[in-house]
Amino acid sequence: KNVFLIILEQGCNVTKCGKSQIERRMEMVRVVSHNTHKRMVTCLQGHIGTDAEKRHVSTHINIIPGQIMMEVCGEAENRLASELLQHEVQIEKDVLDPLNQLAEVDIPNILKQRKQLARLVLDYDSARARWLQATKSIISGTNTQALTAKADLLKEEVDEAMNKMELCKDQLAADMYSFFSKEGDYARYYVMLLEAQADYHRKSLTVLESVLPTIQAQQDSWTEKPAFGTGLEEHLKRSSREIALPLEACVMMLLETGMKEEGLFRIAAGASKLKKLKAALDCSTSQLEEFYSDPHAVAGALKSYLRELPEPLMSFQLYDEWIQASNVSEPDKRLQALWVVCDQLPKNNKANLRYLVKFLSKLAQDSEVNKMTPSNIAIVLGPNMLWAKTEGTLAEMAAATSVHVVTIIEPIIQHADWFFPEDVEFNVSGMFAMPTPPSNHSMEYDGSTIERKRPGSMVGPENDNPRKDR
Repeated sequence: KNVFLIILEQGCNVTKCGKSQIERRMEMVRVVSHNTHKRMVTCLQGHIGTDAEKRHVSTHINIIPGQIMMEVCGEAENRLASELLQHEVQIEKDVLDPLNQLAEVDIPNILKQRKQLARLVLDYDSARARWLQATKSIISGTNTQALTAKADLLKEEVDEAMNKMELCKDQLAADMYSFFSKEGDYARYYVMLLEAQADYHRKSLTVLESVLPTIQAQQDSWTEKPAFGTGLEEHLKRSSREIALPLEACVMMLLETGMKEEGLFRIAAGASKLKKLKAALDCSTSQLEEFYSDPHAVAGALKSYLRELPEPLMSFQLYDEWIQASNVSEPDKRLQALWVVCDQLPKNNKANLRYLVKFLSKLAQDSEVNKMTPSNIAIVLGPNMLWAKTEGTLAEMAAATSVHVVTIIEPIIQHADWFFPEDVEFNVSGMFAMPTPPSNHSMEYDGSTIERKRPGSMVGPENDNPRKDR
């Protein structure tokens, strides 16, 4: 490419450029054209020389991975493939074929004529040397008539060799000068290549810009996004739910088969089963029958969901307030302080915390069997519900705040009905079968009740009477 640009800039005149210089430039052009053609062919998606229809199929096979992509993405890829097909056909016709003709046919033919001229020059020199020898023999010889006849024949050979040499020389000079005069046209092939590439990229960009808004809109409206690791607000908005799917699904399964399981949330589940359950919940499926028999895997999935939330269920923003409330020494005032902080939670956080705490309270009622008292539940589950927004691993953050978290979570579980007096419908979405409540379990108030009252600014006139703790 640089060779052609130099030729264009110099604008050399044929009369000022000797044949040897033209030959050197001609060889340089041949090498450049050959290498360009060779490298460009390797860059093409389709096979060189194949017809457009076959190349179209080949290009689609290379680009479209089947029916996995969304329809709009597939259509965009088809349009891009079509643009690429047209681009490659144009490049092959306007650039590669002429360069190949130049490098493999035109210039080699000129070089063959150059070699032919060299042979004719040798033939002429040989004939002339024989003729000169014959003329000297006439002067010194005795058979003058025979020698003269021989010299005349040799003279005819010299004339014929000269004519052939001059004809070849003139033809070679004409071809070389013609080549030199067209060097600007040869350089034009590279300009056409750049122009075709620029046009291809402009058209491809137009295709992408026309479909990207549609694709982005579909992506934004896509509801089947993994729940694990996704913010609570985003998950609830995408799925149009009030309670996070992993939370509701795990609670419903545990209500069915896990309430009597000893060490729930404390005993680790099998890694493969836990991974499978999390993947199933990420797919928003309600076909979870196979997991009912493994309550530890279900409890592990619930812990994982809480742990993988980008922001804890009980909020980064209120972390300091939670800690301050837990540091209140008097128990009644501590409960009042915790209630005030709980009431400040965002709506969705509060609703999901209420749902979870109600379940944990129900689980603690069977602590004689499952050994999961409010204290034990707070120890194993609390660090997954609240942690500080500081640098470090989750384990380090949990260890740093575990004592405070236990003093926060334990009383909330113990007094769940005081913090959240409304009843909870665990099967809130209706996706799961509600377990039949046991007949031998009665909901009774503790005999040693104490009166506690919420802050006056937080209740209406109808709630001015003190509420007894269960």
